[in-house]
Amino acid sequence: MSWEISELPNGLRMVTTPLATAQSVSVSLFTGTGSRAEERGSQGLAHFLEHMIFKGSERRPTAMAIAEAVEGAGGVLNAYTTKEITCFWNHLPYDKLDLAMDVLADMVLHPLLDAQEMERERSVVQQEIRRNHDQPGVWVSELLTQALYGDQPLGWSTAGNEETVATIQRQHFLDYMDAWYVPPNLVLSVAGNVSHEQVVTLARRHFQDRPAKPSPSFLPLDSNLPAQRVAAEARPISQANLAMALPAFARKDPDRYALMIFNSLLGRGMSSRLFKEVREKRGLAYSVGSSVSRYFDTGLLVISAGVAPQNLKEAARVIVGELRKLVEEPVSEEEMTKVRDYSVGSFRLSLETPMALGQRAGELLLTMGEIDPIEEVVEKLRAITADDILRVARRIVQAGKLVLAVVGPDVESEELAELLAATAD
Repeated sequence: MSWEISELPNGLRMVTTPLATAQSVSVSLFTGTGSRAEERGSQGLAHFLEHMIFKGSERRPTAMAIAEAVEGAGGVLNAYTTKEITCFWNHLPYDKLDLAMDVLADMVLHPLLDAQEMERERSVVQQEIRRNHDQPGVWVSELLTQALYGDQPLGWSTAGNEETVATIQRQHFLDYMDAWYVPPNLVLSVAGNVSHEQVVTLARRHFQDRPAKPSPSFLPLDSNLPAQRVAAEARPISQANLAMALPAFARKDPDRYALMIFNSLLGRGMSSRLFKEVREKRGLAYSVGSSVSRYFDTGLLVISAGVAPQNLKEAARVIVGELRKLVEEPVSEEEMTKVRDYSVGSFRLSLETPMALGQRAGELLLTMGEIDPIEEVVEKLRAITADDILRVARRIVQAGKLVLAVVGPDVESEELAELLAATAD
């Protein structure tokens, strides 16, 4: 697997992953900005803007015109906003590359941001926020990040809240795009049955007239904010939704590959320690698992589970017990072999499509400045040892760092604080 990278004079980078046998092409435009770039009072701006970019452009003045241009060729289009990234993408038959690039560039570079459309979409975004609140499994994650990071951009919801979304005006969008949607902060990633020469030619046509301009940087994490450590929301539902978090590693941390293995061992798949111990052995939860998020200067390990309310304390105790084991006991070579094989296999399987390959290449080029070759990643994963896992566990699992959030019946912050204290014994 190979790719080619070029850069326009204005600083926009582009990467092409050619796949000669593919019947499609995936085009993604990454911007190095997200909810972490927002200021107090404008929470939700990045996500709201993502919605508005689909609502009409200079040459396709309505949302329907944009959708029909892509769907009329059999394609799909969408976008997402995270803490540090916003990405717009489409996926079309490979002979529609010109159309794919034209639609994406027109949307992102020339959005109308119509005032009437803004009011309609404002209501849609607020409904999305309400929906997130109404889903306990989603809302507990929001409470968790608030408890971990506090009142700063990493602790704010990517969607914002109804009050801040209500105050966002068109000029806020224009100022935000002028600051962050600049060529050095953009990466165009194309994967499929195309050549790099085609991509460069089209990129020049659509993007070379954008003036070069440096983009701002995210504010560093303020680790001195008071740690909440627990967050609870009582709801008359039948299940307690539990989430735990520990601070983890930044994007470029040398232990990032060992962390991938650590996470697989702990909570990915039915053969993970958490699944076996919490669900299979004790029947405490239907769903349980772990995940990792990495940002430019920090990261987090999250463990989540859905449990019967009467099993909440026991499930928390067992989860913390599994974390302790990873700190105190080296992993056997037999288990290391299995988890390495699992991690390598799942990594390979995650890269089967043009869309997946294009997303990986674009995100890595944007956030890391380079793209690790797939076989190099495989070699690094296979080289992880039990000593590496022990080192990672001891870096992450530290006293006083664990944060706990629960959404469920009859839960209170005081009760969770006692539970957290009990698990530390």
